[in-house]
Amino acid sequence: MENDNIAVGLDIGTTKIVAMIGRKNDYGKMEVLGIGKAKSLGVHRGVVNNITQTIQSIQQAVQDAETSSGMKIKDVVVGIAGQHIRSLQHSDYITRPDGEEVIKDEDIDALCNQVHKLVMLPGEEILHVLPQDYKVDGQAEIKEPIGMYGARLEANFHVVVGQVSSIRNVGRCIKSAGLELSAITLEPLASARAVLSQEEKEAGVALIDIGGGTTDLAIFKDGIIRHTAVIPFGGNVITDDIKEGCSIIEKQAELLKIKFGSAWPGENKDNEIVSIPGLRGREPKEISLKNLSKIIHARVMEIIEQAYIEIKNYGHEEQKKKLIAGIVLTGGGAQLQHIKQLVEYATGMDTRIGYPNEHLAGDSDPETTSPMYATAVGLVMNSLESKEKSSLMRTFPTEEEVKETDEQEAVQHPEVEAEREEVEEEKKGTRRGRGIFDKWAEKFKEFLDNAE
Repeated sequence: MENDNIAVGLDIGTTKIVAMIGRKNDYGKMEVLGIGKAKSLGVHRGVVNNITQTIQSIQQAVQDAETSSGMKIKDVVVGIAGQHIRSLQHSDYITRPDGEEVIKDEDIDALCNQVHKLVMLPGEEILHVLPQDYKVDGQAEIKEPIGMYGARLEANFHVVVGQVSSIRNVGRCIKSAGLELSAITLEPLASARAVLSQEEKEAGVALIDIGGGTTDLAIFKDGIIRHTAVIPFGGNVITDDIKEGCSIIEKQAELLKIKFGSAWPGENKDNEIVSIPGLRGREPKEISLKNLSKIIHARVMEIIEQAYIEIKNYGHEEQKKKLIAGIVLTGGGAQLQHIKQLVEYATGMDTRIGYPNEHLAGDSDPETTSPMYATAVGLVMNSLESKEKSSLMRTFPTEEEVKETDEQEAVQHPEVEAEREEVEEEKKGTRRGRGIFDKWAEKFKEFLDNAE
């Protein structure tokens, strides 16, 4: 898989592990070449707690993706979530040696690298350093400082931090599955990449990704990420509650939730009943759909309340920080019936379900445009973008390469070099004899003399 145009995303979730192979087509849309899915057995609330089982699930998902695409997977981009993820705001600055030179990518890289050296709590590691806005020589609210002049470059950063051991365990699983880890991305950032439009990010939007073990949140305003959080429960707690409340096994509880579950209890009539086969010759169980939706409603409300607390922590109630585009729900939990209406009712914010179809090619399989694949689609898109950037960097020569070419040309064509030197000196105004400015000054003097 040497092709720069192809990328693989691996979404290691609590309920499922998805491997997705994709590439960009001629229209800039993402084409899904292959997808593999396996039940996730060794992951609890987004954190690996059984290495062997996780390796087996990864291998199975990758094998399925390879079979469906006819390609061999070597390296993957992995999404990371889990209750160990936290984020913080940080400001930092660098003083540039020469304020007369324009700010380049290297300066921003130097500033970001400085933030990477921040001292974290024991056992923690920085995952992402996301610049929010810049200050150049005290001039605030600059979104893009490249090309500006200035000696002091400052920035506010959104820093995402995770547990070293959890990140290493993920890395170990990938390596043991015979793959290379090319990058780690925070899952809410990947999901946001797949389901949010640029207009929504500008207006202000909260993305709530309801997974099996965790609910991920990402808040954008003015096109910049402002807040991220991972709530340590998701769709699995709803299944557990149905299992306990209806005294049935987990498999049946999950099926009940998917087929008949609703987040709005008023939708079901009292006499609506579903019959579930009993275990090993026992009598079948009759379950009222109204009771089922009451159980689901209580748990979903808990998830929404936790997410809404995070939205309030960001400062959504302030006029300047208002999220005009409201909430976008994605992930497997977003497929629950009437969840959109419940979120609107509980938060008073506009809500829509986020499907990753906006960036996918038109002939994509309907299954891949489901909200449960949003993270996998986002991971592939992020990987394709970073590959594009690195190939662009390779096509542009470095300063050293330019110098080398110039020196070679000077040896081969001395007359061209002499001409170039003349132009350079004229530009600097240091040319021996008369420069452009001198000539212009003399002409101006002549004009004044004649006028007299």
